[in-house]
Amino acid sequence: MGKCAKLPVMSENSTDKPAGERIAKVMARAGLCSRREAERWIEQGRVAVGGTVLDSPAVVVTQSDIITVDDKPIAGPEQSRLWRYHKPVGLVTTHKDPQGRSTVFEKMPSHLPRVISVGRLDLNSEGLLLMTNDGEMARKLELPSNDWARRYRVRVRGTVNEDRLAALSRGITISGIRYSAIEAVLDSQTRTNAWLTVTLHEGKNREIRKVMEHLGLEVGRLIRISYGPFQLGNLERGEVAEIPGKTVREQLGRGKGVKTGGEKTGRAKAKTARTERSGTKGKFQGKKKATSRIEPRVDGEKQTAAQRESDKISRRQPVQKAGAKSAKPLKPSGTSKFSTSSRPARAGKPSGRKPGKRS
Repeated sequence: MGKCAKLPVMSENSTDKPAGERIAKVMARAGLCSRREAERWIEQGRVAVGGTVLDSPAVVVTQSDIITVDDKPIAGPEQSRLWRYHKPVGLVTTHKDPQGRSTVFEKMPSHLPRVISVGRLDLNSEGLLLMTNDGEMARKLELPSNDWARRYRVRVRGTVNEDRLAALSRGITISGIRYSAIEAVLDSQTRTNAWLTVTLHEGKNREIRKVMEHLGLEVGRLIRISYGPFQLGNLERGEVAEIPGKTVREQLGRGKGVKTGGEKTGRAKAKTARTERSGTKGKFQGKKKATSRIEPRVDGEKQTAAQRESDKISRRQPVQKAGAKSAKPLKPSGTSKFSTSSRPARAGKPSGRKPGKRS
């Protein structure tokens, strides 16, 4: 690798927009790493442009520049792709673990390109983890400005105080750390355990575990079932499924205010992406508690009678394409549209009224 030298960098006071992109962004779009990782690689002297080793990430490059990492040229930008992954317990979300534990990236199918995660799930958490080959996309999906909710099913040990649970909607401060509003709903309670549905908009480090511990509850299982508009659906543990590019583009274009969970999104889905649907058009749309999709079953979870009835209705609910007009209900055969009875009149039978003057 060439000697370290300074290339022209971006001037903060300059009004001229340079032609090209910052090198960290180009490296992220090539699927090598995230932008932060790219900046660390540059600080370590691993990145060069045209044979000149960089010592600052504030460098703009163009398509004509030859960028190398560890003396190897990087490939051009790949098409941005996004996958859903059902992370099992026992894997850490990192490329290299200093303690030698298994990572989620070691378990990725061999046909996938190099991917990075959108956010993280800790060792003992499971459920939906988004993967992408585009570091810039990962950064965009993690932005707080999206206002995307992260929804979890949580099994806790102990007796839940619903008043304290409801108070979390006003936020809470624990050990000097302020956590913003948390929506927590009690789904079921047995003598020793309870199931909760918890929705976050921040997702600070081990937030749910710390909050539940503060409430005197011990988390036994923590399962993420949605990240913004993307759902875990029926993915089996360890399974990976790609999200169609059209769906990704639609959601990235929506930004803040994207509907999540059981709320209506108004988006049509390809058949292979039906498990990512966050809502279908149906007569239960708009009700506060009802959802138009079937929640993933959790091992050991007992459903209430209302939940079982909702599941039955959801399975019977037809999928309707966006923009399609609702089909008119068929009328019973032989029934006039002016008839008040559901039974058709029997042909040929006299009415029993004698002919005469009308009253």
